[in-house]
Amino acid sequence: MTWTLFWKICSFALYFANITLVIYVVWRLVMKKSDPIKTLTWIVVLILLPYIGLLLYLLIGQNYRKNAIFKNKRIVDVEVRKKLALNQLQHYSDLENLAPSVSPYKKLIRQNLLGNYSILTVIDKIDFYFSGREALDAMISDVETANEHIHLQSFIFMDDSIGTRIRNILIKKASEGVEVRVIYDSVGSIKVKRRFFREMRQAGIEVLEFSPVRVFRPTYKINYRNHRKILVVDGRVGYIGGINIADRYYDGGVYEEWRDTQIRVEGEAVFPMQSSFLLDRYFIINRHLTRRRKYYSDIDVENIYRHKSETDIYSQFLTSGPDSDWSSIKECYFSMITGASRRICINTPYFTPSESLMKAIRTASLGGVEVNLMMPARADSTLIHYCSMSYIKELLRVGVNVYLFKKGFIHSKSISVDGKICMVGSANMDNRSMLHDFEVMSVIYNPQCAAILEEQFDQDISRCEKLSLPKWEKRGYKEKLYEGLARLVSPML
Repeated sequence: MTWTLFWKICSFALYFANITLVIYVVWRLVMKKSDPIKTLTWIVVLILLPYIGLLLYLLIGQNYRKNAIFKNKRIVDVEVRKKLALNQLQHYSDLENLAPSVSPYKKLIRQNLLGNYSILTVIDKIDFYFSGREALDAMISDVETANEHIHLQSFIFMDDSIGTRIRNILIKKASEGVEVRVIYDSVGSIKVKRRFFREMRQAGIEVLEFSPVRVFRPTYKINYRNHRKILVVDGRVGYIGGINIADRYYDGGVYEEWRDTQIRVEGEAVFPMQSSFLLDRYFIINRHLTRRRKYYSDIDVENIYRHKSETDIYSQFLTSGPDSDWSSIKECYFSMITGASRRICINTPYFTPSESLMKAIRTASLGGVEVNLMMPARADSTLIHYCSMSYIKELLRVGVNVYLFKKGFIHSKSISVDGKICMVGSANMDNRSMLHDFEVMSVIYNPQCAAILEEQFDQDISRCEKLSLPKWEKRGYKEKLYEGLARLVSPML
């Protein structure tokens, strides 16, 4: 057999295998009866990109939520959270006995209790930070005061100046007898040298890598990342928000300024943050910590069900990811937007919303609600930038105020509604955060907190360009073409 004939046979076999698999995948996509736009997008990719399209689908296209690839994690999550949530619902007599300050939101509270098993807690003290430098300095200060344990989870933990500084502090605390645990995401921290984390382990720190990805060990879980940012110190102080551990978050990097939003809380609201961290830890190593009660020592679990006072700051801590049956954060966004009556302020670095969220925003704006959206003038990803820009014309046509942040990069993930409730955390308003990544958000039912976010939003407007429909329609043909092409793949992102 000649080499020419051999290669012809191999080429035909590969072509036949690709066609067969594509037909099978298309059949499965159709039979799933899921989002038609996303289904059609994948069918086009599979047909127009032989072999590559099939590989992309296998790596990032499948929705494993219903296939329960994270089944063990979900079962543990249910065991810990479901009992508390249902007990709280019973203690509040099906939410009929809530304090007057939160009673108007009992529908949303119930939705989060039953859909996410997110208990209603009280924040004793809360601080907002609107830059990475402020947030990281505060986090470092609290870490340095730790006496018992430090639980740090970050999507990105770089081995640069700020990362090395924090690592050295963690090593010092471990040498003092403090239990230190770190979780980082394999893809988010893929550029970090292994020696960086190895030195932490050698110092007695428990360092865990979420869903490891290796060049010669591909995994179908590569598309599902842990994007959460959590810090818990001694079970009494907790942080969540958009801040990763990298120099650009601290000094802006190539940007003039790095705007972000992070919150620091004290009180029983730390309980679900601690629980989320420990559940993620269990998922990675399949082992519980002994003496678990010590990690909740400052939290009276029984009093979580008590009747709160009128002046308390109420919150619910939402988690979402492929391990859950529902996209709880997306559903909370939807309910907050559709329930608005006066004003909505949204911060997000990436804006590729699902059709349901886009409809909610359109409906609110057309119904007379002042809807404001702020995002970067230039995202740190070219593809995501053009995807985000492709939605602007539709927003402007229905009266949404769109602001492009130009004095640096805005990485905040927050929403405030009617100056009464707000939400802050790690989830972007895009398909990846809503469907594929593990995320956390804190819903805060308090006018003072919502006012703080709105005040910062209004201050940031001076650093933005406010878009107008006539001017936007005059941009170049090349920009419009790039946006149109990027929009085609937005359901895949």
